[in-house]
Amino acid sequence: MLLRMYLRWCEKNNLEYEIIDKQTMEEAGIKSATFIVKGDYAYGYLKGETGIHRLVRISPFDANKKRHTSFASVNVIPEISDEIEIDINEKDLRIETFRASGAGGQHVNKTESAVRITHLPTGIVVQCQNERSQHRNREVAMKILKARLYELEKLEKEKELQSLRGELKDIGWGNQIRSYILHPYRLVKDHRTNFETGNVKAVLDGDLLGEFIKKYLFLRRN
Repeated sequence: MLLRMYLRWCEKNNLEYEIIDKQTMEEAGIKSATFIVKGDYAYGYLKGETGIHRLVRISPFDANKKRHTSFASVNVIPEISDEIEIDINEKDLRIETFRASGAGGQHVNKTESAVRITHLPTGIVVQCQNERSQHRNREVAMKILKARLYELEKLEKEKELQSLRGELKDIGWGNQIRSYILHPYRLVKDHRTNFETGNVKAVLDGDLLGEFIKKYLFLRRN
């Protein structure tokens, strides 16, 4: 639902996107997804979406029609320029190849073109299976890995500064930034700005997501 929301928001705001990797669950749903957004101020708009998102609804997979609460973590990182050097030791990498599969497993490549890279010291795992060749998938995966390592370094420095100021807060499942409630009432609320709307469909369709993004950016500016 979140992936669909963001991709629709991109389409409505003339931003290009490319899905790099998508892992589906065994029964239904998406386990994880990685996509690149290209366009003016793409990172500036989307950076505030980083955090825990909470969904409350009647699960379509529950025969008893009980209300379920689920969580998803969103991480937004900028694409770093070639001018920024990230030193990665090849010995710290575990590189695996596997066969890429299409939607619903309808198509499976005959060659192991998909690439998964694990950065052993940090445990960061990135993978790419969208490109045709193994070389290109590895190139894209390495680019994402460098961006995530750069963002991790920035986060560690920020945590250190916050600790010195006495402002450090735990980042956990209890600290969701936004709730999407579809039952027993309909409401989307951002817990940082307190901005809310009952038009849940418009938010999940990407139409009203921009209002939540703008409210957060105004809050940060002020």
